Amino acid sequence: MFRSLRTRNYRLWFFGQTVSQSGTWMQSVAQYWLVLELTHSAFDLGVTAALQFAPVLLFGTIGGLVADRFDKRRVLLVTQTAFTAQAAVLWLLVASGSVRLWMVWALALAYGFINVADNPSRQSFVVEMAGPDDLANAVALNSVIVNVSRIVGPALAGILIATVGLSWAFLVNAVSFAAVIGALYAMRPSELHRRPPVGRAKAQIRAGLRYAWQAWELRVPLLMMAVIGTLAYNFSVILPLYAHDVFRRGAGTYSALTVAMGIGALAGGLTIAARRRPSHRLLVVVTLAFGVLILAVAAAPTLPLCLVLLVLMGGTSVMFIATANSLLQLNSSGAMRGRVMALWAVVFLGSTPIGAPLIGFLAEQYGARFALGVGGVATLAIAVWAGFALRRIRNTRVAAAEDAAAAVLASADYPAIDVNVLEGSVGRGR
Repeated sequence: MFRSLRTRNYRLWFFGQTVSQSGTWMQSVAQYWLVLELTHSAFDLGVTAALQFAPVLLFGTIGGLVADRFDKRRVLLVTQTAFTAQAAVLWLLVASGSVRLWMVWALALAYGFINVADNPSRQSFVVEMAGPDDLANAVALNSVIVNVSRIVGPALAGILIATVGLSWAFLVNAVSFAAVIGALYAMRPSELHRRPPVGRAKAQIRAGLRYAWQAWELRVPLLMMAVIGTLAYNFSVILPLYAHDVFRRGAGTYSALTVAMGIGALAGGLTIAARRRPSHRLLVVVTLAFGVLILAVAAAPTLPLCLVLLVLMGGTSVMFIATANSLLQLNSSGAMRGRVMALWAVVFLGSTPIGAPLIGFLAEQYGARFALGVGGVATLAIAVWAGFALRRIRNTRVAAAEDAAAAVLASADYPAIDVNVLEGSVGRGR
C-alpha cells in the first residue's frame, strides 16, 4: 500500500505536499465562506469557482506543453512560490479589513493562471519520482495526500474561523508552501526517472489532442471526467450551501461536511493504493457507486445521516479520480504524458467554470438538494454509457482478433480435412 514511500524523492514530496495541501484546503474553505459572508449568493460562489478554474479550461493544454518541454521540478519551484505570494496577498487584504468581492475574484483568477503550469507538471512529475513500476501506487498515494489534507485543512479552517478569524487561514496557507518548496530543493535530481524534454515543433498541442482522442484507453476516462467534473464535482459550491441553507448552520458545520467527505476519500485512496493495477471495469463500477451515493446525499433528511453518506460518497469519489488518473498515466507515452495530464486538468478543473455557475444557479433557483441531484443523475448516466462503450470496444477487438486469426489460417498451406473422417475418429475415441 505504501511501497512508493521507499523512494526518497517521492517520500519528501509526499510529506511536503501533505502539509501544503492541508493549507490549500484551509484557504479553499475560508475563501468560499468569505464570499458567502460578503454576498450571501450561491451564484457568486459559482462565479468564484469559475474564475479560479477558467484559466485551466482556456490554457490548460499550454500548461501540458510546458510540462513536456521543461524540467518539471524547476517549474514546480516557480509555481509553488507564486502560490505563496497569492495566499499572502489574500491574507493581507482580509486582515486589514479592506477585502472586497472583486479582489477575491481577481486573486482566484491569479490562482487559476498559476495552476495552468502547476497542475500538469505536478501530475506528470509523479512518474519521475516513483518510477514506472510504482506509478499506480504513487498516483493513489497522491489522492491520499489530497484527502488527508481534506480532513486536516477544513477542520483547522473551521477552528481558526470560529476562534481567531478568517485571515489566519490564508496566512497559514501561505506558510505551508514552505514544506513543498523545501521538499523540492532537498530532492536528488540524479535519482529522478527523467526523460529527455520534448523539442520545439509545430502543432504539438494539436498532436496531443489527437493522440488522446484516438486511444480509447484515454478517451473514455477523459469523457467521463468531463461530464462528472462539470455537473457533479462542484462540492465547493454545494457544501457551503448545505451548511448555510439546508441545515441552517455556520462555518463549523461546513467544515464538518468537508471533513466527513475527506475521511471517506482517505479510505478510498488507501483502497486504490493497495491494488497493483487499475482497470476500466473498476472505473465503471466505482462511478456507478459514486452516482448512487450523490443521490443519497441529495435526499438525506438530517445532518447526521448526511455526514455518514458523505463519508461513503467521498470514498467513491476519490476511487473514481485515482483510477481514472492512473489509467491515463499508465496508458500514455512519456513524450505525451504532460499533454495528456493537461487534458485531465482541463476536464477536471477546467470544467468548473462551466459547471460551478450552472450548479450555483440551479441551487439558487431550486435548492442545493436539486443541484446536487443533477450531478448524481449525470454521473450514473456517464457510467452506463462507459460500460456499454467499453463492452463494444472489447467485442470489436475480439472480432478483429478472430478475423486476423482466420486470415492467418486461411493463408497457411494446410492439407484439407475430411469432416466425416474426423467425426468418426472422435466417436471411436469416446
